[in-house]
Amino acid sequence: MKKGKVSAESKENNEPPSYKEATAGYEEMEAQFAWDDMTIRKTFIRKVYAILMVQLLVTTAIIGLFTFCAPVRFYIQTHPGLYSASYLLFFSTYITLCCCGDLRRQFPCNIILLILFTLSMAVMMGFVSSFYNTSSVLLCVGITALVCLSVTIFSFHSKIDVTSCQGVLFSLCIVMLLCAITISIVVPFGYVPWLHAIYAVTGAILFTLFLAFDTQVMLGNKRLTISPEEYIFATLSLYLDIIYLFSFLLQITGGSND
Repeated sequence: MKKGKVSAESKENNEPPSYKEATAGYEEMEAQFAWDDMTIRKTFIRKVYAILMVQLLVTTAIIGLFTFCAPVRFYIQTHPGLYSASYLLFFSTYITLCCCGDLRRQFPCNIILLILFTLSMAVMMGFVSSFYNTSSVLLCVGITALVCLSVTIFSFHSKIDVTSCQGVLFSLCIVMLLCAITISIVVPFGYVPWLHAIYAVTGAILFTLFLAFDTQVMLGNKRLTISPEEYIFATLSLYLDIIYLFSFLLQITGGSND
């Protein structure tokens, strides 16, 4: 109706329509599109966090079982082949989820792969945690939960765009790589505590920043964003950030289980 009215007035006056007349109704359409996108994004965020909570609960339960149950802890420590099998399963499912975009978005294959990925990572972390005393594990779980909560609140409410700081993340990755290479060269000649401490602290800082980065990418209101169809990949990224943060904190504060 508005188009016909604009055309009729233009024909009568023999003048082209004004910008306001020509774009009449566009603002309403843009507002509707923005509302629909916001609704989809909120549903996407809820789905990601629901899956992430299940992953973390399963991982925490397995870590607790391997840490507090003495028979299970003894069995897992005397059968390192289980760690190797878990690592192979973790690596294969991770590569599949990252490289096969169609499979990652296809239900129920994506959920099955995510379950296998989560269980393999949980077993690996349970195996590692079994070599630390229970107080250290509990302390690291608490610190990880506090850091994750703080980073999530910051990412949701801060105007700082962490997604534009790829240079900082890349620099920290280079530092970690150099520390890892140095440690691999030095370890045969003797353990260097301060070098390992630098590596662990850098790793904890790096994955804290990655957690903020991936959270803002998921929110979609910054420079970089992710498609709502990629809820599996978003969940995978946040889960790995939290797990690696926990592992580095365990290296920093954890005491060995004699």
